[in-house]
Amino acid sequence: MIAFQERVLELTKKLVQHPSIVGTIGERDMAYLIHEILNDFSYFQEHPHLLKLVPTRQDECERYNVLALVKGTASQSTETVILMGHMDTVDVDDYGRWKHLAFSPDELMKIWKKNDIPKLVAQDIESGDYVGGRGVLDMKSGVAINLALIEYFSQNPEQLHGNLLFVSECDEEDNSKGILSALNDIQRFADDENLKYIAAINSDYTSPRYDQDPNRYVYLGTVGKLLPTFYVVGKETHVGQAFEGFDPNLVISELTARLSYNTDFCDEMFGEVTLPPVSLKQSDLKKKYDVQTPKSAFVYYNFFVHSWSPKKVLERLKEAATGAFELAITKYHTQYRQFCELSGHAYIHEEIKPRVYTYDEFYQQCLERFGVEFEQKMLLYAMNLLNDQHLDIRDYSIKMAEELWKEGGDAEPVIILLYASIYIPRVVLDETDHRDQRLIDAVNQGVSEIEPHCEHPIHVRKFFPYISDMSFVAISDDEDEVQAFERNMPAWGVKHQINMDAIRQLDVPVINIGPYGKDAHKQWERVELHYSMEVVPNLTLNVLKHLLGRLKPSS
Repeated sequence: MIAFQERVLELTKKLVQHPSIVGTIGERDMAYLIHEILNDFSYFQEHPHLLKLVPTRQDECERYNVLALVKGTASQSTETVILMGHMDTVDVDDYGRWKHLAFSPDELMKIWKKNDIPKLVAQDIESGDYVGGRGVLDMKSGVAINLALIEYFSQNPEQLHGNLLFVSECDEEDNSKGILSALNDIQRFADDENLKYIAAINSDYTSPRYDQDPNRYVYLGTVGKLLPTFYVVGKETHVGQAFEGFDPNLVISELTARLSYNTDFCDEMFGEVTLPPVSLKQSDLKKKYDVQTPKSAFVYYNFFVHSWSPKKVLERLKEAATGAFELAITKYHTQYRQFCELSGHAYIHEEIKPRVYTYDEFYQQCLERFGVEFEQKMLLYAMNLLNDQHLDIRDYSIKMAEELWKEGGDAEPVIILLYASIYIPRVVLDETDHRDQRLIDAVNQGVSEIEPHCEHPIHVRKFFPYISDMSFVAISDDEDEVQAFERNMPAWGVKHQINMDAIRQLDVPVINIGPYGKDAHKQWERVELHYSMEVVPNLTLNVLKHLLGRLKPSS
């Protein structure tokens, strides 16, 4: 194996020492730093046109992506592999009294060793094979690995029958504006330098899958994520006449009871299973306290997918919502009847229908009823909402659903099902596809060669289990399935849009070979040194050589 650890650790600490919390000026400065590091390589001093610092497009922040191309000289092949990794981090509020040391790994380790910290953290730090700090794991060590590999191949281009494109993007921790903007620049590189992209290797972090998990992991493809949202309208009333209304929060509670942690909504593919849905927020839409029951409420859930399309998720959730609505109605009537028996009041049954629409279904109904005038009203409302810069994409979508019902609804209860946040596509590597199989073979061969040098087993799994920018370099859903998302995402085309054509144009099989550690996004974030900084770069290097070095996988 090549001795990478010292260089990768040096680069990791250099990157960590420069804060780059998402949405801050630090993201801009981190791009400057990465560009400066690459610019010091003699290769880019000789080929300055192959190193680019590119501002993101349609972005309220000033920030940049960094792209750098190394051309192999072993042949004139156009085949190119993308090495990608994000430069931003989450914030450091979780560090508490040690917040000022979050970006100083050496000083932070000294403090941790002197203080009473969790036992497992202490054991790792005392081993000498871990270092902590914000971004050491997620994912500046991953960027450092890619920098070290680009440095190596820039000094040894004769080992490549093809090319390597380094991409470090911003904003992964928020809305992925970095990679979405970089798609255009990646394609421009291909046009200018005659490149044919055959694969992408992401270097995001990996972690134990369960307690006492001894394994290290490489992932083929990635999980997808959706944010299905239920806008629920009830009937408001004075609390002194509670049964004259219908509480939308009752419906919300039945929805959450039916969906949260329900393994019926785990998506299994290739023997791997997603986590079940869980609620991320639920609230009524009253603006202040009074003694009137709320008229409307909403709830949204995290929903991971391996095989299910946005269209299929809507179909399954509409069925679940109908069942939850029916249960809420039954509970309402049962309790009302019992109250009447207790109080001596006459029970009067009022029919409540469990009406559930997708956003698109009800929008189309309104369009048929009211025509172009309705469409123009909704578009004007959508544009006016953009003036509220503090309104995030989720609240924006809920307000659009609220306005839709205001324009076309009635006084009776209803559920409108929509998507309230960005589409994060699943990516599946297909063994029947030649390009995918070629990458899978290279990974399997690379792992078999490196595993003897690793004290832990290295397992190859099908789906990277965390949200990442891998989702935006390929797509496994077809156009009809994607359009089902677009039509049911009220912010689409106004406050948010993904250039699906650019993703389809790139469409490369993508894997994740990244550093290993624990507690990403937490105070005790730490990265394992030997595996992350010695094994991983050598593993990635071997995969690259099998893809671009004319090494043939063993049979």
